[in-house]
Amino acid sequence: MKKIINPWKKLEGYNCFGCSPDNEYGVKMDFYEDADQVVSVWKPDGHYQGFLHTLHGGIQSVLLDEICGWVVFRKLQTAGMTTRMETRYRKAVSTDSRYLLLRASLREQKRNLAFVEARLYDDKGELCTEALCIYFTFPKEKAEKEMYFRSCEVEAEDVALESLLPAE
Repeated sequence: MKKIINPWKKLEGYNCFGCSPDNEYGVKMDFYEDADQVVSVWKPDGHYQGFLHTLHGGIQSVLLDEICGWVVFRKLQTAGMTTRMETRYRKAVSTDSRYLLLRASLREQKRNLAFVEARLYDDKGELCTEALCIYFTFPKEKAEKEMYFRSCEVEAEDVALESLLPAE
């Protein structure tokens, strides 16, 4: 798999809660392309808890919505906005987990709507949360003018998933 290059990383004023590496309060996600999927590994901590030692459901939704957006950026090469998100919480997510693994892929595209499926797994490989996001995708001209999106590329070298996982 290959690391996806964040096209906004050097843009002045860029402070996305989901993917900006410089937002001190954000979740600072990175993304990788693995065949038809976009993958992210994220380390939870107590700052994002709801109930004691449990990752807040809103943060889980942020993680899932964000990875779905990156499917649109990378796979459709445009920007867009979430119009609907259906989230299913299957199992509590511990803030003590070593890491969480997120995977998302494009399920279907109908005109300017992209249907993206995402899943969040704990460090034991158990499915905890899943979502279906429906994105309204912008024409490329609008994506460039309003969202400063030109393209979403990947780095040249391959990265093994195991290298992204924190040591036990």
